[in-house]
Amino acid sequence: MSLSNKKVYILLTDTGTYFTKLIKIYTKRSYNHASIAFDHELAKVYSFGRKKPRNPFIGGFVVENINKGLLKHADCIIYSFTVNNEELRKMEQYIATIESEKEDYRYNLFGLFGVLFNKPLKRRKAFFCSQFVASVIHATDSIEFEKPLSLITPYDLRNIPFIQVEYEGKLKEYLFKEIEQPEGEDSFFVSI
Repeated sequence: MSLSNKKVYILLTDTGTYFTKLIKIYTKRSYNHASIAFDHELAKVYSFGRKKPRNPFIGGFVVENINKGLLKHADCIIYSFTVNNEELRKMEQYIATIESEKEDYRYNLFGLFGVLFNKPLKRRKAFFCSQFVASVIHATDSIEFEKPLSLITPYDLRNIPFIQVEYEGKLKEYLFKEIEQPEGEDSFFVSI
């Protein structure tokens, strides 16, 4: 098996919903939703979030579509980091296991209160978005976080070793901006 490097993508987004605005008041951060993807085109984006776009309280494991729903008009920052084939396999297997049991998983709303009071509240088969992304990354057995996974915020995900910014702006323009890039220039757009 080749140990060639593969990129993993972390999306931090601001969907502009009332729930997001409420979270933003507390965090004072631009992006308060985290997702993870394994392909540059973001064809499959995994997270824990709303199962029904109009109801923030019915949540669980979701495969998000960047061209529909709440993400369609979201602002974002996209990061990437590299992993080897074995690390990628472990992350994909971790998600596949959760996806196969997705009806048993819930959104960890109580865990958000744990973050608020800096008290880890880990619930069985329940995640909030950044806790899920951190757990997927932690499944590699090679990337550790400085605090419990149940306290990881979207902002904390920026501390993954060797992480780099791929893009910042409107999510719907992510692939469009890359296509417009003149030949010979870097294939990503950064505007921090």
